[in-house]
Amino acid sequence: MTFKKIIGKLHLWLGLGSGLVVVFLGVTGCMLAFEKEIESLQSFRYVERQEKPFLPPSALYAVATKALPGKKAHGVTYLGPTQAVIVSYYDLDYYYLAFINPYTGELQKLKNMDQDFFRIVINGHFYLWLPPTIGQPIVASATLIFFVMMVTGIILWWPRNKAAAKQRFSIKWSASFKRKNYDLHNVLGFYMSWITIFIAITGLVWGFQWFARSLYFVSSGGKQLVEFYESPSAQGGKPAAGTAPAIDQLWDRFRGELKPGAYVEVHFPGSDTSSIEVAINPDANTYWKTDYRYFDQYTLQEIKVNHLFGRYKDASAADKIIRMNYDVHVGQILGLPGKILAFCGSMIAASLPITGFLIWRGRRRKKAVSLQGSATALSRNADAVLKTL
Repeated sequence: MTFKKIIGKLHLWLGLGSGLVVVFLGVTGCMLAFEKEIESLQSFRYVERQEKPFLPPSALYAVATKALPGKKAHGVTYLGPTQAVIVSYYDLDYYYLAFINPYTGELQKLKNMDQDFFRIVINGHFYLWLPPTIGQPIVASATLIFFVMMVTGIILWWPRNKAAAKQRFSIKWSASFKRKNYDLHNVLGFYMSWITIFIAITGLVWGFQWFARSLYFVSSGGKQLVEFYESPSAQGGKPAAGTAPAIDQLWDRFRGELKPGAYVEVHFPGSDTSSIEVAINPDANTYWKTDYRYFDQYTLQEIKVNHLFGRYKDASAADKIIRMNYDVHVGQILGLPGKILAFCGSMIAASLPITGFLIWRGRRRKKAVSLQGSATALSRNADAVLKTL
């Protein structure tokens, strides 16, 4: 058996084994490509600009907590002078977003994210709506198989000579359905493989720890990936000096960073020993350039960290590659053109198992018809021989 035949068998059986999951991931990927653009049409996300300062985090927390008694707030996100502030609440049992007017404290929308359309799609995309310990390995394994199929598909596509190359770059629309289907699988698969391979690799970073560690090891020149850890505050400390709560003092310190197109997110400490995290993102359309800073909730002194989710200026090239993972996966690292590419890549990825299955079924039928024809011919020959006896 030749090398290409072995690759062909591998491509076929991996495709048949993972096809349904790949179709599902491609379709849900298309649905998530323009999530931010669609959500930006929601009126409760906006406010009328006023010539007065924003309310501090503690005041916004008080407003949200009245609507969510007994729930613990995670953080407050300030998005700009014409946008509502978002107070987030999430735990294992719930996830809510409270959209509040930062000038007046009016609650504009309380959103249960467990009922949000895109949140439901995301849970399907990541976990197939199964428990994470079950769904994530299935999705990750299907993604790994899809990556192998992209590589084997390029090997199978590669033309043997110049004459064959002319047929590999275009779809013959005037041909039969079988030929068009064959061209759609091969031509579109080749053109989009360079996009879908990046989508698959970034998906594998989430899916397998060994893959994320290996990518970091290679891109850093042999360094180990440091896992995220919570920065602790001094135990038994006293409240921060000043009349305002510690989280308000930090907001006051960083509110000057809220420039057009940026956002500042202040996280409430999770316990008496937790730090206060402040995230300053200069570009609200992406995530990888965010400055993550941590402060002792009692002394308000900054705590230095050595994991990749620290200050952007301290991030190494390998840190930035891992930070970019989400932005690359959804295409938003290239703005609107990148999202269009991600949408098209996801759509074609969803189509490949379907067109591939039709090719396989067509060949099986052709083989069955050929065998039937051969059997008929043998039967006729046998009859002819018997008549001569």
